[in-house]
Amino acid sequence: MTTRTLSLPVFIAVITLPLYALDQLTKWLVLRALDYQEMRPVVPGFFDLVRFHNTGAAFSMFSNSNAFFIGLSAVALAVLAILARRGTFRGSMMRIGLALLLAGILGNLTDRLLHGYVVDFLLFDLHIPFAHPWPAFNVADSCICTATALFLWQSFREPKCGRE
Repeated sequence: MTTRTLSLPVFIAVITLPLYALDQLTKWLVLRALDYQEMRPVVPGFFDLVRFHNTGAAFSMFSNSNAFFIGLSAVALAVLAILARRGTFRGSMMRIGLALLLAGILGNLTDRLLHGYVVDFLLFDLHIPFAHPWPAFNVADSCICTATALFLWQSFREPKCGRE
C-alpha cells in the first residue's frame, strides 16, 4: 500500500498521531526526570538532555509571547486545514510534510496550553560558531524543521510552468 492509496485524513493520522504522542511522552518524561535547567550528559561535550522552558519561538526569540504563539498556532492549523481541503498537498513529500507539520504544531501548542511554555530537552553542542551549543529543542521542533525541509525540497522538484 502506498501513501497515495490512503486518504489524506488517514495518512495524516498514521504519521501525525504517533509523532504527537512521542513528543508528548518525551516531554512528560523530561518533566518528571529533570529539574528546571538541569543538564544530564548523554555524549559528554556533544549531547545533553536538559529541561528548558521556552515561552518564545526558535532560539527563544520573542520570549514571553506565549499567547501570541497560541494564536499563531491556531491560525496555522486553520490555514493548513483549508489548504488540505483544497488539495494543495499532493504527492508523498507534501503529504508527509503536512503530517509532520501538524504533529509539530500540535505538540508545541499542547505545551503552551498545558504549561504556559514549550518544553525543550535536546541540547547538542556542535563546537562551531553560532552552534556552541545549538539551542535546545524537542520532537515537535524536529517535525516542524523536517516538514519545512520537505516543502522546500519539493518546491525545487516541481516542474515550472512554461518550461520544458
